[in-house]
Amino acid sequence: MNITLKIWRQKNKQEKGKFVTYKLGGVSSEMTFLEMLDYLNDKLIKENGDPIAFDSDCREGICGMCGLYINGIPNGPEKGVTTCQLSMSVFKDGDKITVEPWRSRAFPVVKDLIVDRNAFDKLIQVGGYISANTGSAPEANSIPVKKENADRAFDAGICIGCGTCVATCKNASAMLFVSAKVSQLALLPQGQVEAKERVKAMVQKMDELGFGNCTNTGACEAQCPKEISIVNIARMNREFYAAKIT
Repeated sequence: MNITLKIWRQKNKQEKGKFVTYKLGGVSSEMTFLEMLDYLNDKLIKENGDPIAFDSDCREGICGMCGLYINGIPNGPEKGVTTCQLSMSVFKDGDKITVEPWRSRAFPVVKDLIVDRNAFDKLIQVGGYISANTGSAPEANSIPVKKENADRAFDAGICIGCGTCVATCKNASAMLFVSAKVSQLALLPQGQVEAKERVKAMVQKMDELGFGNCTNTGACEAQCPKEISIVNIARMNREFYAAKIT
């Protein structure tokens, strides 16, 4: 099929970017979206053009590096998938597709479609871990955990840190990401030792990094490729207020 791509091009952080239009023929419906970009880049290289810079690694929906706005929707029109899992079969011959990077003050553009998501790393560094010495691995049944809590911790733990929640939120809030990391640890006995310090540190750092506030529109949950629930935001708020009071 033949498609028209309107892609954001930006040389570096300092220079202003702009949309550039490319007409691309011979696109297979069996391609993924990133394979289509690879196909376009191969064409640009053969024509001595500048290939489009974009992020990707696993291409299996695990690492979260590939996130893009596609026709104004984070990761495109399919629900519950990352950009690398998006199939070109959802588009039709003659379609016009606009592709741009995440838009957030906390995620500055590095080049073209690549953004700097180091802000998420900084959030993890201040609290997204367990530092208490737990010794060697205990026998599996020595620390009882309610199945309900274990399931909820697992559901929160599948967050891949792709930044879709930030990109889709009108306030560029990172609440869904932070709440998933807080919930993942707060629901388990091993994480409760540092629960108060963790939630206070992560919320403070989130504000320092320039992320916006949550206004409960639910857009983050609707667009999250791993379908993380906003119930985690409510849990994080409870953890935060309890930590501040005590």
